Parts: sequence; structure tokens; C-alpha cells
Amino acid sequence: MRNLSDIQEVKRILSRHGFHFSKSLGQNFLIDPEVCPRMAEESGITKDMGVIEVGPGFGVLTQQLALRAGKVVAIEVDKRLPEVLADTLSDFDNVTVYNADVMELDLNELIAREFPGMDVVVCANLPYYITSPVIMKLLEEKLPIRSLVVMVQKEAAVRICAQPGQRECGAVSVAVQYYAEPEILFAVGRDSFFPAPKVDSAVMKLDVRSAPPAVLDGVEEKRFFQVVHAAFSQRRKTVSNSLSSGLSLGKEQVRKALSSAGIPENFRAEQLTLAQFGKLCQELNRQEAEK
Repeated sequence: MRNLSDIQEVKRILSRHGFHFSKSLGQNFLIDPEVCPRMAEESGITKDMGVIEVGPGFGVLTQQLALRAGKVVAIEVDKRLPEVLADTLSDFDNVTVYNADVMELDLNELIAREFPGMDVVVCANLPYYITSPVIMKLLEEKLPIRSLVVMVQKEAAVRICAQPGQRECGAVSVAVQYYAEPEILFAVGRDSFFPAPKVDSAVMKLDVRSAPPAVLDGVEEKRFFQVVHAAFSQRRKTVSNSLSSGLSLGKEQVRKALSSAGIPENFRAEQLTLAQFGKLCQELNRQEAEK
């Protein structure tokens, strides 16, 4: 097995294939010998499971996944990398590389075809420039996956895992918590990459829920996200003003809904819990039904 944590070996491989890093694709490849094994272990992978990796780079994490999983599907958008991966992963017969944009793939169909009868997890070092879109695609499409263990920019991890009341909490935090239970596992310094980025990273785990949280029973998903996005549309304003503007509702109607839901009028969106968003949706729906 190629030692892809040896920077000189990596340089030789990339030079042999005439590969040059692309800033537009956010290419910073992991070389820390401790990080990838830990990510693979945190994923809880076993030989009877399948793994989806988004953005395998030159395969350093892919190797660790292939050692533990029954099958790995790596999705790489860069047309130059499949040739490199064929070289670095030549010792493994349980890896399939898709040269495609993950945002354009039908992942439900891919999972049905590649992992019949298998439990599936996602484990990846996600490019910074597309972190949130990829995570939300994986969650919103309600794929049959157990969890996501992903490395992202540290600030993004803090924002995604933020709880109500924390300044970093935003619409993406609430959306992720609707679909999954997130937690930050460990930090990863910038020196763990080649070339080194200008920011630190963190690995987080999202345990995918089988159903929305119980506190949102009876709340329609589409309505929930309408209210959430409206509430966070003007972060500097109170949730009362943001909802009035974002949902094109009268201020008095919004005030009544907030009062009935037990939410102070001067709260900002980041202070609301999932349960409070759920109650607010129900109150707004009740008011509209009474018109």
C-alpha cells in the first residue's frame, strides 16, 4: 500500500501524472498519518458496510476506508484525478471511482446500485467551497445512510453544530438538526494538509435521524423551513421583524403567533429552539386557517 502520508512519495506520484493543484476546486489533500485512520474508525465502518467518499483527492482517506469497508464509492469531480487514484489505490479491489459532480448525481439510485443490502455511511474531507451544499444535499434527499463523518473548515463545523442561543447558530444549524444529530469530534490543524490551507479544520459527525425530532411532530417540513429561512433572513433584527418581512405577514399577526408560542417578541432567530420553531409554525398555520 502506497504511503500517502509521505510528502515526497506524494510529490513523486503527482509529478508522474503531471498533476497540479486547482485553487478553484479547493484542493488541499490530507497527509497527516493519524487523521484518516481516526476518521475511518469514527465512522464505525465494518466489512459488511458501504462507504461514500466525496472528494477523495489522491486517495489517502480512501485507503483507510477500503481497509475497513466492504465497498467504497469515491466521487471525484476533477477529471485529472481518476488516473492518479488508479495508481494510488491499485492494491484495492473494493473501490469504485465516479468521475462526476456529486451535486448532479442521483445518490439514491447510486446507493441502490452499488450497495444492495448494505448499511451505508459517508466519510469525506469536503472541499471548503462546497461544504454546506454537499451536506444539505446528502440530508435533504433522505438517503438511506446512517451517518456522515466529514472534515470541514473549523468555522463551518462550529456553525453547523451550533445550538440555539449561540451566536454562530444560523439557518444551516437548524436545518442540520432537523435531519441529524451533529457533534464536533476533533480539530485538525492546517499543517495536516498539502498544500497547507490558511485555516484550520475540524471533523464532525452527523448521525442521521430516521424521522424529524419528536418536538416537531405534526409540523409540515416545507412550512418549517419557510419559517426558519424567514426568521434568519435578517439576522440583526428581531425574529418578529424578520418573520413579518420574510413571510409578508402583518406585524400584529406575527406578534400574536409569537405570544401564543411562548416566544418573547424581542428574541432573535438564533435564540429559538427546534421546539419553539415548531410551535411557531403551528400558531402561524392556525391563524391562517382561522382567516
